[in-house]
Amino acid sequence: MTDQPPTFFSPLVERAMRTAAGWHRDDVRKATDTPYITHPASVAMILIRAGFTDDCLLAAALLHDVVEDTDCTLDELADKFPSVVVEYVAALSEHKLDERGEKRAWKVRKEEHLKEVAAAPLAARAIVLADKLHNLATMCYDITSDADLWSRFNASPADILWYNRTMVAQAAGEDESLQPLAEECRRLIARLEKAFDGDA
Repeated sequence: MTDQPPTFFSPLVERAMRTAAGWHRDDVRKATDTPYITHPASVAMILIRAGFTDDCLLAAALLHDVVEDTDCTLDELADKFPSVVVEYVAALSEHKLDERGEKRAWKVRKEEHLKEVAAAPLAARAIVLADKLHNLATMCYDITSDADLWSRFNASPADILWYNRTMVAQAAGEDESLQPLAEECRRLIARLEKAFDGDA
């Protein structure tokens, strides 16, 4: 039996990082000048800390917003990545526009996506939870210095909190491996609810 050195570098994850960075090169986080790529990179880091180290899962985490938020298509991803990565990204992508190319109502697309996530594979739901965790954590980080935090969004604070609370429940389900991420999300939601009640 030959001892194999640990594998610290993944060509698949590197390709995903470069692809995501390319598609998001002109994007920044809401109401900031922070490069957008920091978000998917942070989502991948959260997943690693939570014990999810599968290369396809991490690649999908890095790519999770490219179809939803850029002109990248699932077909373009399929030319570069394994089908399971594309499957995860598809499960993570909201349909923001209707067949005429017009923006769909926030509540309608969120309710649709909640149903899609509930039926998604565990790996995709883990990415959803890490995504929500990072978004919620950065909101908590920013709210101490940004009194207008809620104005960044296209929905009311109550709707934002409802959506995150419901999405966490749908994504976590009864899967034991997802509960630590879900519990941290719930803790952050409670902090934001308290902050919102204090402003009301």
